Amino acid sequence: MSLFQELKHRNVLRAGATYVVFSWLVVQVVETVFPAFGIGDAAVRIVVITLGILFVPALVLAWVFEITPDGLKRETDLDRTQPAIQAIGRKMDKSIVVILSLALSLFALDKFLLDPARDAEMIESARLEGRTAAIAESFGDRSIAVLPFADMSRDGDQEYFSDGISEELLNLLARIPELRVISRSSAFSFRDQNLRIPEIAGRLEVAYILEGSVRKSGDLLRITAQLIEGPTDTHLWSETYDRPLENIFLVQDEIATAVVEQIKGTLQISVPSQTVRDPDAYNLLLQGRHVRDQGTRESYDSAIELFRGALELDPGYTEAWDALANIYQNQAVIGLRPADEGFKLAREASLAALAIDPDYAPAHATLGWGAMYHEGDPALAVGHYQRAMELDPTNPFILGAAGILLQNLGHFERGLEPIEYMVARDPVYSSGHYILGLAYIDAGRFDEAVSSLRRALTLSPGFTSAQYAIGVAQLLDGEPNLARSAFEAESNEAWQMVGLSLIDDSALSRLIAEYGDSWAYNIAYVFAYRGEEDAAFEWLERAVGIKDPGLGEITSESLFANITEDPRWVPFLETLGKSPDLLSSIDFRVTIPR
Repeated sequence: MSLFQELKHRNVLRAGATYVVFSWLVVQVVETVFPAFGIGDAAVRIVVITLGILFVPALVLAWVFEITPDGLKRETDLDRTQPAIQAIGRKMDKSIVVILSLALSLFALDKFLLDPARDAEMIESARLEGRTAAIAESFGDRSIAVLPFADMSRDGDQEYFSDGISEELLNLLARIPELRVISRSSAFSFRDQNLRIPEIAGRLEVAYILEGSVRKSGDLLRITAQLIEGPTDTHLWSETYDRPLENIFLVQDEIATAVVEQIKGTLQISVPSQTVRDPDAYNLLLQGRHVRDQGTRESYDSAIELFRGALELDPGYTEAWDALANIYQNQAVIGLRPADEGFKLAREASLAALAIDPDYAPAHATLGWGAMYHEGDPALAVGHYQRAMELDPTNPFILGAAGILLQNLGHFERGLEPIEYMVARDPVYSSGHYILGLAYIDAGRFDEAVSSLRRALTLSPGFTSAQYAIGVAQLLDGEPNLARSAFEAESNEAWQMVGLSLIDDSALSRLIAEYGDSWAYNIAYVFAYRGEEDAAFEWLERAVGIKDPGLGEITSESLFANITEDPRWVPFLETLGKSPDLLSSIDFRVTIPR
């Protein structure tokens, strides 16, 4: 008997084929599952190498032993004429077919469903990494993150103050055009993570880290600050300041000056100085910001009282006026205050800030937001944002909002770049990735939208309306089953119902019954997507009646696409001051810092 015949006789060839097909199945499973758990390519290579090494021992075992109905037996002890032994080969053939079918099914799942999603995420990640790298290169090594200063007070109850000191230093440094300063949300996200400085610097892609501590006792302060070279974890400078509270602004100026001296290189960089404020008013401002960030109805009300208290002590406090304006707008947008009232109060507060300082950029941006989403005056919004960008050309949040305005003017692709810049400047800011995801939906780039929105959820699990937005992107991309799953995963009940209403009659009835008084704009685009034009226009009229802020982005909302050819569409936009001809006549250009 030849060697080939002997291998076939002993089922070695069948065993080898079974092993190869089974190994391929294992590799497909590993390549599909490992990335979902953050396991890298090295582990996949180990699995492949292990399977390859074990191939020869498997063949040897198949040569020496055979599986029988009575268990594992040596080849020399078998009677191959027995029917049960002959059936073993046929069972092995069936096993090969079954395992091969499973492997091919898994391969198809990975190739045609999972692979495109991973590719889109990789493309989006590469895009943002490229944007971040370009920004970092333009600033050279002049990049810094200010970590939250530690609260060293005796009772540990002054975190609002130590955080406030950190944020004020960050804002002061951010006013220097020659420096790239990571925004608060990204820098503060590393609180309590116990990571080494080089790792934090690497994630934020900065050359320097400023950290420190604050001890406050009555009107006395001890502030310790230290500047660290990120990649090498080398301390470059440190200083301790023992001062009365009234000197806090001078201390912050001194720290900023010392930081700039260490990192400016050969450039001549001037450091702006802060306006000296009433120390008690400053303390109330910091408390108000800390309370506001809790994001609840009660915290907003408490923050308003604290900001008002600061203004009673210092009526010329522009930052406190702007903080009030932003809270009023937020309350109006999320339904905690009637829209007319909230935007009116926000406008009054912003104008009060500008009466004190006409060059205060955040107040111009706040007025621009109100003009866009409440007054429905895109030309006025453009004027405010142009002025804000002239005064603060590198502010990522002003630029990001300007990108949203560009999209609302119909410039979907042009609007992406400022928003991408905002995300690159603040890479672990979940809201930034969410806004970018919405912008990609408006531009019809659905895979990139899903990738950005999933990034927002990774940074902030449960992010309100992110799953809803993922569902919209998938629905518009022709994936209704995936969209339904995303809508059902939405944590906010109202947004969940809006999403499901796009594809489910019972959800729409419930949405109207429970949210018809306040979500008219959203109900309008649900009817529009479903092709029910009359109902869509009826609810749009209701949205106008309650001055729904959503009307500010009606021209960029993709879900209205089914009614844009209706003869009532353009006249309706004209009543809002948003006709295509008017929008196209508005010249708005955003310059991205290089």
